[in-house]
Amino acid sequence: MSDLKRTPIYPEYEKLGARTIDFGGWDMPVQFSGIKHEHEVTRTKAGLFDVSHMGEIVVKGPKSLDYLQKVTTNDVATLTPNRAQYTFMCNEKGGTIDDFLVYMIESNHYLLVVNAANIDKDFAWLKEQNSFGEDVTITDESDDYALLALQGPKSEEILQKITETDLSAIRPFGFEQNVSFNSIAATALVSRTGYTGEDGFEIYIDANAGRDLWNSILVAGESAGVEPIGLGARDTLRFEVGLPLYGQELGENITPIEAGLNFAVKVNKEADFIGKDVLKEQVENGAPRKLVGIEMIDRGIPRPGYPVLVGDEEIGEITTGTQSPTLGKSIGNALIKTEYANIDDEVNIQVRKRILKAKIVKRPFYKP
Repeated sequence: MSDLKRTPIYPEYEKLGARTIDFGGWDMPVQFSGIKHEHEVTRTKAGLFDVSHMGEIVVKGPKSLDYLQKVTTNDVATLTPNRAQYTFMCNEKGGTIDDFLVYMIESNHYLLVVNAANIDKDFAWLKEQNSFGEDVTITDESDDYALLALQGPKSEEILQKITETDLSAIRPFGFEQNVSFNSIAATALVSRTGYTGEDGFEIYIDANAGRDLWNSILVAGESAGVEPIGLGARDTLRFEVGLPLYGQELGENITPIEAGLNFAVKVNKEADFIGKDVLKEQVENGAPRKLVGIEMIDRGIPRPGYPVLVGDEEIGEITTGTQSPTLGKSIGNALIKTEYANIDDEVNIQVRKRILKAKIVKRPFYKP
């Protein structure tokens, strides 16, 4: 365990009774009080997540917009300062190198927030694709940040207690810079974004101030029922509302179109981007595979990697599956051949040596 990386918030975990696991090389809390309980707290009150393991890569320079248009699938030209967008970075075959948020700080200055396990890979790829020389600078600033996510219906009420900034003025995918918090010297970037489907904020602050902010939020939100939340509930929350997890719903052999995330792939934007030809073909004529929802008919939980069958034919596999804390049902995502992706059709799931019945259902499974 000693070789694992630790976030600036790590010293607080033991005080709160966290159970930690190796998550992509990081020693992270999988739960504090129990996954189902933490899931429910986030859906009904507010949960505080340490997501400081995420990566922050800064892109600057007079050609930074042209560069980002080349390496990402969404249309960065539509961004204005203090706005963010969800996007993909793809390879020539349309496979997903990573999915992430792009924040426009100001003209010619962008912040990319990438998946923790992909930081080194993304940084190397981004530098490799820079054909603009000194007109674009790319810097990995991940170690400089602590990143906290406060998610749930009471998030704004709680966070407003410790700042003078009017949080109600921050729209979804908008953010404010230089936000001050009571008794904390460092200022923060606060965005109305998250990975749970609930209202909430993601807060980027100097790594040295992370623990103070973490504790300030827990104290401010105590009467409203805020609790620290681990990665276990983060996964069930994002899964219920149809948000992908890189390495499961997305990967270098899975395109964003196959994953049903067409909204962030602008094949008609003027700029050519890496993978555009393949993605345009899939948008216009359909992808060979499609991500669908699965609801179990027989008793059992579909787990990642379990084969999906029609008769004797293997048509795909489960990418995520669990017993939904909100719905009380065994559900899953499956990436299957498109010709079999019909709502209400029955399929079989091979759960170890058993063949269990399931049906295809609409995603997302839950809308807050």
